Amino acid sequence: MSLIETPPSHLATTARYLLTDSRQLTFPEQSIFFAIRGERHDGHHYLPELYQRGLREFVVEESALTPELEAQIAAWPHARVWVVPSSLRALQQVATQHRKRFDLPVVGITGSNGKTIVKEWLAQLLAPSERVAASPKSYNSQVGVPLSVWTLSEQHTVALFEAGISRPHEMEYLQPIIRPTVGIFTNIGTAHAEGFRSLKQKITEKLRLFTKVETLIYRTDYPEIDEEVRLILRPVNPALRLLTWGTSAPAEVAVKYLPQAAGTSIVLAGTLGEHTFETHFRDEASLENLTHGLVFLLNHGLAPDEIQRRIARLRPVSMRLELKEGTYRSYVIDDTYNNDLQGLTMALNFLAQQEQRSRKVVVLSDVLQTGQSQDVLYQTLAELLREKGVQRLIGVGPELTRQAARFGDLQSTFYPDTATLLREFPFSTLTDSVILVKGARPFSFEQIVNRLQQKVHKTVLEINLDALTHNLNYYRQKAGTGTKIMAMVKAFAYGSGSAEVANLLQFHRVDYLAVAYADEGVSLRQNGITLPIMVMNPTRPAFETLVQYNLEPELYSPRIFTDWLEFVATQSKPDKVPAVHLKLDTGMHRLGFVPTDYSWLIGQLSSPSAPRVASAFSHLAGADEGEHNAFSRLQYQRFLEGTQLIEQALGYPVIKHILNSAGIVRFPEHRLDLVRLGIGLYGVEATGTEQRFLQNVGTLKTVISQIKQVPAGETIGYSRRGRLERDSVIGTLAIGYADGYDRRLGNGTGQVWVNGTLCPTVGNVCMDMTMVDLTGATAQEGDEVVVFGPQVPITDMAQRLQTIPYELLTGLSERVKRVFFKE
Repeated sequence: MSLIETPPSHLATTARYLLTDSRQLTFPEQSIFFAIRGERHDGHHYLPELYQRGLREFVVEESALTPELEAQIAAWPHARVWVVPSSLRALQQVATQHRKRFDLPVVGITGSNGKTIVKEWLAQLLAPSERVAASPKSYNSQVGVPLSVWTLSEQHTVALFEAGISRPHEMEYLQPIIRPTVGIFTNIGTAHAEGFRSLKQKITEKLRLFTKVETLIYRTDYPEIDEEVRLILRPVNPALRLLTWGTSAPAEVAVKYLPQAAGTSIVLAGTLGEHTFETHFRDEASLENLTHGLVFLLNHGLAPDEIQRRIARLRPVSMRLELKEGTYRSYVIDDTYNNDLQGLTMALNFLAQQEQRSRKVVVLSDVLQTGQSQDVLYQTLAELLREKGVQRLIGVGPELTRQAARFGDLQSTFYPDTATLLREFPFSTLTDSVILVKGARPFSFEQIVNRLQQKVHKTVLEINLDALTHNLNYYRQKAGTGTKIMAMVKAFAYGSGSAEVANLLQFHRVDYLAVAYADEGVSLRQNGITLPIMVMNPTRPAFETLVQYNLEPELYSPRIFTDWLEFVATQSKPDKVPAVHLKLDTGMHRLGFVPTDYSWLIGQLSSPSAPRVASAFSHLAGADEGEHNAFSRLQYQRFLEGTQLIEQALGYPVIKHILNSAGIVRFPEHRLDLVRLGIGLYGVEATGTEQRFLQNVGTLKTVISQIKQVPAGETIGYSRRGRLERDSVIGTLAIGYADGYDRRLGNGTGQVWVNGTLCPTVGNVCMDMTMVDLTGATAQEGDEVVVFGPQVPITDMAQRLQTIPYELLTGLSERVKRVFFKE
C-alpha cells in the first residue's frame, strides 16, 4: 500500500477514467476514485467495496482518514492512495492539468437557460468538418465539468463545455478547468437565483468564466448582461472582443425573426455580413439558441450556404434518457438523440442498474465524431458492453458491421441501416429484456423505439427520476446520517409505477420499502428488488407467500399476531420465516395494538415462541397540520412508553419509527432510528411549509385530438352543461375520467396548460375525452397539453376539488403510459 500526502496540484495519475460514483465503476484497473464528501453522501464509505471490485487508485481527504480507515487501507496490497485536503479540488486540478495539454478552440457556455441546447446544436452544426469534444448531456457542475474536460484528446479540433453555478465563487474553479477561448452567455433568468443576493451578482459570478476569452457572444436584449459585461468584465479582460447580437437593442449583429409558412427566416446584418437562414423552428427559445450558434459559426469561418445545409438537418434535442414499458414484457431505455462514448457509458450505467429484467440488450448505431481511431473505439466499446453485463448486441451501421468480430462473445446481430433492422429483425426474441436503444441522430432510432413501445395512448405520466432522487436526498438530509429511510411504494408507488421507482430507490440504497399488500411485494421481488419489504396489510391466506418471497408482515392486533404464531409453528424451517413489524396505535385509531393489549403482547414477546421483531412503529394522525403539534408530541411520548415495554420483553433493541413525510419536516427531533418517506418522495410537501425545496416528479400530459370553432349559445358535452357565452375555440383532449382525470374537474373547475396559456375545461369530463376552451391560446391539433406538473401544480388541482394530492396521484389509471426519464 502506498499512502501519498500531496497538494491537489501535484497529483499525478496514469488512470484513464475518473470515478466519483462507486456505482458507476466500469474498468477498475484503469480508474481512479475520488472520494468526495457532500451534504448528503460520503464517498469514503465505499472505499472497501471498490477495492474488493478491483480498484487500486484512490483519492481521499485528510479529514476523513481516521485511524480505522487508515488501518483498513494498510491491509490493501498494491493500492495507491492520494491524501489531499479536498477530493473535489483534486479532481478539478487533475482536469485543469489535462486541459493545459491542448491548444484548440474551446467554447465555454453559461447562462440561465439553453446552455445544453446551444452546446448540442453547435456539436451537430460543427460536424462533420470538425471533431468535437462536448460535455455529455448537462454535465456542467463542479463535478461534471472536470469529468467533461477529461474527455479531451489529441484528435479533437474544437471543444464545447457548459458551466452552471448555483452559488457565488463556484465559477472561479470552473474557469481554469474549461479555459475557454470563446464564450457564449445564453441569457439570464431566475434559475438558481436563491443562491445569489441579486440578479446583478448572479451575472457577475457567471462572467468569471470569460475573464480570459478572446471573444464573447451574447444577446444585448438582456440589458443587465450588457451592462455587467461592459462595467465588470471589460476592465478585467481589456483585449476581449464583444460579438453581440440583438433583435431590439443595438448590437454588432442585428437580427430579425420573420415568420414563414414553414417556419422562420432569421436575418442577420452587421459585422459578420448580411445573411438569411431558414429554419423550421418557430418558438422564441429555439430561435435564440440557434442564433447563438449562427453567430459563432459565421465567426468560426463556416460558409453560410454550408450552415444552411446543416440547419436543415437540425432537430430538437431531448436531453432525457427515458425508460418505457415495451412489448413482450420488456422495458425500453430510449436514448436516441446522440451516440458518443461518454453518453453511451452513462446510458449503460443506467441499463446496469435496472433489475426488472435480468436480460440486458443493447441496440446500437455507429458511434460518430469521437476523434478516436475506429479500431480503438470499437475495442473499447466491446469491453464496455462486457463490463456492464450486456448479453445481446443489435448493431446498426457499416462501421459496427465491419467491427463485428470484436463482439464475438456476445449474442450479436448486425444490420447496415435502421430500415433493414425494422424489416428483418424478429422482435419477439426480445421477450423479458431491458433494451437500451442508443443511436446517433442520422440513424433515426426513434423508429425502433416506436416499434418496441407497448402503449400508444397519447396520455402519458412522465416521472422525473432526477427529481425523485433530489427529493429522496432532501429528506435524507432532514433525517440525518444516522437515520434509516423506509420508502413507501404502495398503491403503484402513489401512481408513479412501483417496480421502476423501487428499482431507483434500491440503486440509491434506501434501507426499507413498504407496500400495502403481499401481492405488491411479490411484484417487486419478481422485478429484481432485493431490499427488505414491509407489508402493511398481511392476511392469513398470504402468509405462505410472505415466507416464499421474504416479505416482512406488519402485526397490529392480537388476532393477526396469533395467526402468525400459529402459521410459524407449522413451518419446517422457522429460522427462514421473515421478521415482523409491530404497530402501536398511539392516537390514529386505524390499525395497531392499543395500550390495553400491551400486557398480552408483552407476555407473547417474552415467550420462547416469540417472533423475530425487526421494528416497532406508530403513525402520526396530524403531522401535516400545525394545529395538531401538541397531539403529535403526545403520540410520540405514548410510542416511547410502548416500545420501552416491547424491548424489555424481547431483550434486544428494535428499529423504532413514527415519522412520516410531514413528521420529518415538523418533528426532526423525533426521527428515532428510521423515518417513513411517502408523499414527499413524489414531490408533495405535506405540511405546505417547505414545498419550494422539493422538485416536481410527475407530469401528466395529453394531446389535443381536435379543435373547432363553436358559436356563442351552443353547448358542449354530456347533459349540455357547458354553455358558451361567446364564440369560442374548443379543443378536445385525449383524457377522461377512465384515465383518472376526475369528473369533478369539468365545467371550468379544472385548468390545463396549452403552449403557455391556462385553459379551463368546458362541459362535463367524459370517460375518454375532456373539452377545454382554447380561445385565448395558440394551439394546433396534436399539440401537447400539461394536465398537471410544474405549470399546473397538483396541489392546486387538489385544492380545487377539496381533496388531497394522494387521491389524484393514486387515481391515475394504469392505461396511462408511464415514461420514466433522467437528464
